[in-house]
Amino acid sequence: MDDAVELRERVLVVDDDPPLRRMLARSLSAEGFEVTVARDGATALLAAERAAPDVIVLDVAMPAIDGLSVCRRLRAKGLPTPILMLTARDAVADRVAGLESGADDYLVKPFAIQELIARLHALTRRGKQSDALLSYADLVLDTAARTATRGVQAIELTGREAALLELLLRESGRTVTRERAIDEIWGGAAEHNVVDRYVTRLRRKLGEPPLIRTLRGSGFVLRA
Repeated sequence: MDDAVELRERVLVVDDDPPLRRMLARSLSAEGFEVTVARDGATALLAAERAAPDVIVLDVAMPAIDGLSVCRRLRAKGLPTPILMLTARDAVADRVAGLESGADDYLVKPFAIQELIARLHALTRRGKQSDALLSYADLVLDTAARTATRGVQAIELTGREAALLELLLRESGRTVTRERAIDEIWGGAAEHNVVDRYVTRLRRKLGEPPLIRTLRGSGFVLRA
């Protein structure tokens, strides 16, 4: 896979204003972000799980499920992704509400696109500083200690189980092929079905509901 693609930061843009949504998608794509868009809160909740973004731009004022509710639901699911709120309201109470819902930053409309981009880069840098801990939903892996927890349950892992889980977590929402896993974890010297055996062991240890999905003919993906 191309290194430039691997390094692109994934951003989910959630806004019910089509012109603003298109402008953000164009501007962020031009800056090198891999952009996914959602037009409302319900779509955003689905997209956050499917796209596994590195950062989320979330409008507060949306019909049905507003941005504050989306943020609370994502945090309740254990999603650690940095979230930047967009709002037309600049009152202290509004900013406090956004931060208390689980947002990491807050930007008032209208805003300069350069400031938004700078804030997104700052948020993704902050997230990368804690790379020793990888998480998805209620699963947390300490890559330094090679230990995992799901909810309050501690999970014992072998070295290669931890390495495979780390690869899946780092690529959460994206397919990990058997060939790539064998190359990175077994140094290219393993039978083709060894990954399937280790995935089966991980599924058993991680418990329900299942987090590792099999994509027939492609590989495996971490998806709640």
